[in-house]
Amino acid sequence: MYRFVCLISLLAVVYTFAICRPQTGESLKPVRTLVPPNIDGKLDDPVWSKALSVTNFKTFIPDFGKVIPESTVAYAAYDDENLYFAFRCFDPDPSAIKATIGQRDNIRRDDWICLNIDTFNDQQALFAFYANPHGIQMDSRGTNTSEDFSVDFVWYSAGQIDEQGYTVEVSIPLKSIRYSDADPTFMSIFFERQIGRRLEHVSYPSLDPQKGYQFLTQMQPLEYTGLKHYAFWELLPAFTYSNRYHHDQGELTQFKNQGETSFTAKYGITPQLILDGTYNPDFSQVEADAGQVDINLRSNLFFSEKRPFFLEGTDILTLGGVDQGRQQGILYGVYTRTIVHPLVGLKLSGKVSRDGSLASIVAIDDLTDGRATDYGKRAVFPIFRYKQALNGDSYIGGVYMGREWGTTFNRVGGVDGVQRVTAGGTLEYHFLGSSSRSTDSTNANKGLAMSIIYRHNSRDMDWGVQGNKVSEDFQLDAGYLTRTGLLSFDAYFIPKFYPSSRFINRIDLAMFGSTLRDDPSGLWETSNRVTLSAVILGSLSASARYNYSTEVFGGQRFLASGVQLNGGGQFSKEVNFTVTYRFDNAVIYSASPEQGKSTVITTNLNIQPWEHFDLTVSVIYANLFRTSDDSRVYDYPIGRFRLTYQVNRYWFIRAITEYNGYRKTITDDFLASFTYIPGTVVHLGYGSLFQRTAWDQTAYVPSDSYLETYRGIFFKMSYLWRS
Repeated sequence: MYRFVCLISLLAVVYTFAICRPQTGESLKPVRTLVPPNIDGKLDDPVWSKALSVTNFKTFIPDFGKVIPESTVAYAAYDDENLYFAFRCFDPDPSAIKATIGQRDNIRRDDWICLNIDTFNDQQALFAFYANPHGIQMDSRGTNTSEDFSVDFVWYSAGQIDEQGYTVEVSIPLKSIRYSDADPTFMSIFFERQIGRRLEHVSYPSLDPQKGYQFLTQMQPLEYTGLKHYAFWELLPAFTYSNRYHHDQGELTQFKNQGETSFTAKYGITPQLILDGTYNPDFSQVEADAGQVDINLRSNLFFSEKRPFFLEGTDILTLGGVDQGRQQGILYGVYTRTIVHPLVGLKLSGKVSRDGSLASIVAIDDLTDGRATDYGKRAVFPIFRYKQALNGDSYIGGVYMGREWGTTFNRVGGVDGVQRVTAGGTLEYHFLGSSSRSTDSTNANKGLAMSIIYRHNSRDMDWGVQGNKVSEDFQLDAGYLTRTGLLSFDAYFIPKFYPSSRFINRIDLAMFGSTLRDDPSGLWETSNRVTLSAVILGSLSASARYNYSTEVFGGQRFLASGVQLNGGGQFSKEVNFTVTYRFDNAVIYSASPEQGKSTVITTNLNIQPWEHFDLTVSVIYANLFRTSDDSRVYDYPIGRFRLTYQVNRYWFIRAITEYNGYRKTITDDFLASFTYIPGTVVHLGYGSLFQRTAWDQTAYVPSDSYLETYRGIFFKMSYLWRS
């Protein structure tokens, strides 16, 4: 098997040099300006009267190629150090424009514009800059297979709503993006706009229905001359202070009163190659991870990465042949939240040639938080990733991921790639081998993981087939792996229909089939499901799913069939509501597994009666019963109430209350936050935990009343300095 991996690697390298890059098409040439526009959302600056402009926006969601009443004009200009863009978004009904003055990255339901910019014009990755009609920002880093919204870039935007619709101005500093160290500099762009009340998307250039939503292969080239190419520094010192109390011997006593400093630095060796370093990186965040049902799990819960040091170059670290929707095997090849408490870290990421990209990380995880054993107090994570761009958005890559802890280790290496086969079809793959030692033994366990996926996307049909193999001894300490010891084959077909009806805008019929062999038992399991979904009145959706499934666990095959119903959407400008009901036959995961049945109900209500005010109420209810005697294993309700008042685009005040009925806890969190730009922030927070317990003078015992058992005050201040 390992010889097979080596053979595949060799063939992939040969294939790399057998492919030629395509020539770019005719480029748009933005206007160079000596007087930068004032970013105030008003298109009254002289530059916009002579700037490059584009029109003829057409839809691609829910259907392709339609012209809508809300016409759009986009403008582009630049100077030595910034890229400038503007939008005039016409709307015959300005009162219906959905726009909130809210938190950064919280505008998905609003009207918005987006600049998708491939800064290397190599069809490998893009920066996405979103802004709503008030200029509130959201940003991401994307490839043709994923979009990462956890990143935050420094850029500037402003918007104005008027009697014609709205206007937005954007300034993107060159220091905030990575681009070619050449003159002229070629990039490419995809202008996008969403009409929030209909969740309708339009774009320039328009997308080819036969290529589907593959942005990177359909972008319009841009040509810039005279862009400044320079080395730069970013320094991000941060100070955090926490004062914590817990209940001990019947009293709430202080157990931590501590201030910590962290330091992160970024050096732009060139505009396309970045060196990052960090000491004791801060893991505080504006909002804590929302509660999830954390019992009767076959694999660990997933939480997004939020630490700035690890976010640079995330697009390079993404592996081909990974299907996160399947929830079996490798879901993330590199998952940096496994580095729980990094003491120091160093990263080099970016372009090393026209078609070559790398991301290399070395981090030391401090295990003195209770994870240390005889193997030591620190673990070292070395990660190395290289990608070579091929034709179009194709690439081939190599990766090494390791975890060294005393005499134990986990080392994973292999190749992966994406090859565009047709206008709408790609072939993805990865072949990884692992070598692991978890004891003082001199022997290492070796494992293998491999996947091949073909996906095809177009207006009328999405379909795909894939095969996956993960051996029992495969280990991935630096990634996110849900299950080992499997061999699976999957296929899906999604025909799409577009009725000529004002009520139903689109219907998708999704059919999925999978068969999987559980290697430890030799038993096969299956998953077959049919989903019917519809887009209703533009902003609402409904779907129904039935699946016939089995699951193998503990050497036994269990029934896992069920149904799921969900619906909701934007009912009005102020109200968004969704609800999901799911009933499944389920496995009770334990040393002696049993057949069970489970119901899960999830609801989410978002109310925005005023531009500055946001209320979100979410409820999750899950239960599990034994099928043998219909006895209850658990009830697990979670209720979360989040109220936010955005004073202006920089300041907000937020309160969160979360009730966990299974753990019998209530958590309260209050936060006042100021964010000038990502990195320059001040946060002041207060939190407390209440539990159903009481002190009886000798021990804590269950109680019908709630006792405050933990309390904490949190303060953070950081400042981003750029050379």
